[in-house]
Amino acid sequence: MEQKELNKANPLNSWKTVLLFCMTLGLMPFVPEPHIWGKIKWVAGGAVGMKLMDWGDLVFHGFPWVLALRLGLQEIKNRFLTKEA
Repeated sequence: MEQKELNKANPLNSWKTVLLFCMTLGLMPFVPEPHIWGKIKWVAGGAVGMKLMDWGDLVFHGFPWVLALRLGLQEIKNRFLTKEA
């Protein structure tokens, strides 16, 4: 029980916080297209001309999405483990 309380205290384990990060930091700037989308397209096109700053930008804007994926996988894992028990 203490472990669950400790995990809930961490804002990176909160869906509200992670989704807020995804909708702001993960998508900024919004116009003309979300920054992360442009970086993903650039990497998919072979990453020609990408510099260290561009890779850092990809990590910076992609981090909230990695957190969301991690929380989603934890939710799936917890649901399957509680059904088996």
